[in-house]
Amino acid sequence: MKNVKLTVNNLTKIFGKKQQQALTMVKENKSKTDILAKTGATVGVYDASFEVNEGEIFVVMGLSGSGKSTMIRLLNRLIDPTSGEIYIDGQDIAKMNKEELREVRRHKINMVFQNFGLFPHKTILENTEYGLEVRGVPKEERQERAERALENSSLLPFKDQYPDQLSGGMQQRVGLARALANDPQILLMDEAFSALDPLIRREMQDELLDLQATVQKTIIFITHDLNEALRIGDRIAIMKDGQIMQIGTGEEILTNPANDYVREFVEDVDRSKVLTAQNIMVPALTTNIEIDGPNVALKKMRDEEVSMLLAIDKHRKLRGSLTADSAVEARRNHTPLIDAIDKNVRKISKDTLVTDIFNLIYDSPAPLAVVDENDRLVGVVIRGSVIQALADTGETDPQGENIVEEVIIND
Repeated sequence: MKNVKLTVNNLTKIFGKKQQQALTMVKENKSKTDILAKTGATVGVYDASFEVNEGEIFVVMGLSGSGKSTMIRLLNRLIDPTSGEIYIDGQDIAKMNKEELREVRRHKINMVFQNFGLFPHKTILENTEYGLEVRGVPKEERQERAERALENSSLLPFKDQYPDQLSGGMQQRVGLARALANDPQILLMDEAFSALDPLIRREMQDELLDLQATVQKTIIFITHDLNEALRIGDRIAIMKDGQIMQIGTGEEILTNPANDYVREFVEDVDRSKVLTAQNIMVPALTTNIEIDGPNVALKKMRDEEVSMLLAIDKHRKLRGSLTADSAVEARRNHTPLIDAIDKNVRKISKDTLVTDIFNLIYDSPAPLAVVDENDRLVGVVIRGSVIQALADTGETDPQGENIVEEVIIND
């Protein structure tokens, strides 16, 4: 059962006067441009409702003017809502006074901006300590917490340097470390990687995912880049003209777009960069090395008409692979199967992307074992499944040649 960390109910923000007239026009499906021309009011967010689970990366995305940046500023009350409710751990921050809100910002919620916001005259360590210093945390404690945050971001060796001595990507990592040093329960990230070049941006996305696996924060991430949203988001909310068009996993949005806008928005997405091993794997043929002997293993191979099985233990943990030749030799020598298996099996996680799987399976003589976080076998990926997935997406290699055709020729 997932714990809900943040709940938004019917959240609306109208900038300017004639708000009621503007709201009426929104209900009549008038565009933001028409509403502005008629009333002078701007619709920032209209009637947004959603929940964010504890430990989830929830991405809010949309084009310029969609309302995504207004949304994130509403969530920590940098701007006040026109109407609606924002609950964090059951407390409605939309109704909090300044002192109550200050406590929430100090202890529960923190924000990472696009422009890093580092002080040029402070060292990396001093920048990372800054939020703790403002809160009055004793020097020894704040230094310890800041160093731990820098260590998690692989930045501790640079703690005595200044921001202008670091690359843009490293400066953004400092900004992230500073936010994490405060140990917030919720992290708001507003276009945090948008100013970085594509290569560094991808590295930062990877780093965020690696860091999240360790710290397990609740993250609300704002972006205009659908590929970024699909890459890092557990779930995605797509916005247009201040309204949420659809909320779902990347797979749900690509497979079942809620309306024409979402359909057009995602139609050019390269699905091979979204589909994962979990989407294309098939059941694995196995032998249990703690129960089966060579004769049982060989019978399974005959029945399934295969010459190899994956070897598991009674907990379904992957232990290796067993070929027919090795099983025959084990029977001849009266040795247990565990001595006959090959422990060098290529394995991948359920979240491995199809594009990455292709490079692994292209020259592999055997299927790839798919394992969960506890190394338990959950399935296998075979060449045919990868070929089909790539054929469905029309995937090409970097030189523009069709890689599906090449695989079929060489298969």
